Amino acid sequence: MTSKMRWKIILVVVVLVLSAWKASYTFRYFGLSEDDKAAAPAEQLEALENQALRLGLDLEGGMHLVLEVDKEALPADQAADVMERALEVIKNRIDQFGVAEPSVQQEGENRIIVQLPGLQDEQRAKRLIGKTALLEFMPVMTPDQVDLTLRAIDRALVDTMAAHGELPEELELELPASEAEQAEREHPFSSKMRYLGPMTFFPEEDVSWAKEQLARLDLDAILPGDLEDPTRPRVRLSWHNEARELDDQKDYRGFFVLARDAIMTGSVVISADIRPGLDPDYPNSPGVSMRLNRAGGRTFADYTGDHIGEYVAIVLDGVTHTAPVVKSRIPAGTAASITGSFSDEEARDLSILLRAGRLPAPMTVVEERTVGPSLGRDSIRLGVRAMLIGGILVVLFMLVYYRAAGAVAVGALAFNLLLIVALMAGLPVNPRPALTLPGLAGIILTIGMAVDANVLIFERIREELRNRKTVRAAIRDGYERAFMTIMDANVTTLIAAGVLLTYGTGPVKGFAVTLSLGILASMFTAIIATRVVFDLVTVKWNVKHLSI
Repeated sequence: MTSKMRWKIILVVVVLVLSAWKASYTFRYFGLSEDDKAAAPAEQLEALENQALRLGLDLEGGMHLVLEVDKEALPADQAADVMERALEVIKNRIDQFGVAEPSVQQEGENRIIVQLPGLQDEQRAKRLIGKTALLEFMPVMTPDQVDLTLRAIDRALVDTMAAHGELPEELELELPASEAEQAEREHPFSSKMRYLGPMTFFPEEDVSWAKEQLARLDLDAILPGDLEDPTRPRVRLSWHNEARELDDQKDYRGFFVLARDAIMTGSVVISADIRPGLDPDYPNSPGVSMRLNRAGGRTFADYTGDHIGEYVAIVLDGVTHTAPVVKSRIPAGTAASITGSFSDEEARDLSILLRAGRLPAPMTVVEERTVGPSLGRDSIRLGVRAMLIGGILVVLFMLVYYRAAGAVAVGALAFNLLLIVALMAGLPVNPRPALTLPGLAGIILTIGMAVDANVLIFERIREELRNRKTVRAAIRDGYERAFMTIMDANVTTLIAAGVLLTYGTGPVKGFAVTLSLGILASMFTAIIATRVVFDLVTVKWNVKHLSI
């Protein structure tokens, strides 16, 4: 056995093991019944779902909306980036649905496509997406007020957990415990936090749990009350829009305790532009220069003059996007600078956010489709049936016509399908490709294409055997001489799939994704995997006659 052959064997085995491991999550998840999913722990089920193959809107069910932005009445300077601002607002609102892997993308010059897999409440979706954006500048409460708020949340959560019998047995029996365990029992909410100066952060893996616990509480009743009206909370809670990595290399989500009333809203923002060199502390980072109207400028001047050293959160639809510190009084009529260690992309997003708060263009729903989960299940069932029928016919043909060599091709076909599932479930891209109904059609087409390369190779081997070559020589020459034909055919198909992927819409892209992955997988299994099998057989047993 040559060194080259040994490396090929190792490559095929490694790819096969990794594919089987990655595809196993998909088979396990979709093999669960509804009762099994209901009985499984939520975290375990979510982890399994995140590793499994995603289903597209037409298979899982959900909503498809096409929104049109009316730019005709806008001045030229506002119309230039109105689509970017509209996208920012919509993405921010869709996070409130808790939909896994939503899709928001621009189509053409004035349309936005929104896809929400698994969502059925179409009225709530249209109501939330279509409402006016609310951008607010909110005071961040002092550390003392934050501590007071967290203590109130902890007390209420302990009472709620006790009422539902969720307290650990050790706490109820007052058994001794470590300081960390005692802190977690007495302060179930705040004990999970990380404190950096006046800022508080939650580990990203605990954010879902924290939101669920807050939803159980009557926050209006437990949060610190206003001095003039104790029945009205003087604070509100807000999460940062995205996680950030701290010094321990883990992801955390900012948790903000804000004043109840805003300093001002986004309606006072006239412009927000990216400018380099706004802060000498961050000479290499861009900042955002923001201009306010006259009333907003006076309000902000008064506030910044009285609260130097404190933080101001910029909140869009209840979600905090950034919280810069007030470094000095900003006189009315001058531009306010928002600076920090921003990247170019972060500064651009912040400028879009500030302008999104005064989005002047109305958005109308011009197309909507709601796909029910039962229709999706029917599509999956019929698609799998078509795949099985096509696969069985191909298998029978290969076994009858090519005999033992056909069995090798059938094994390569199974390997090919396993590899497609693994690639779609594990591609390191965001968002991961989802399996759509046209994608199922692409897989069915791939079943036929997967054996096409084997047919070319087998016919070439037959021709070499007819020229009275030895089995090993016929296999070698058959693969080498069929290689360029296979490569040319697959490259031209990949080019066509690339065009569909670049210029096509959602369903067409779904077909192009599975077609592309199927072609790549079939080339690997047909050219490398089957060659390894033939070489192993002929080397080990010194075969004199090939069943082909």
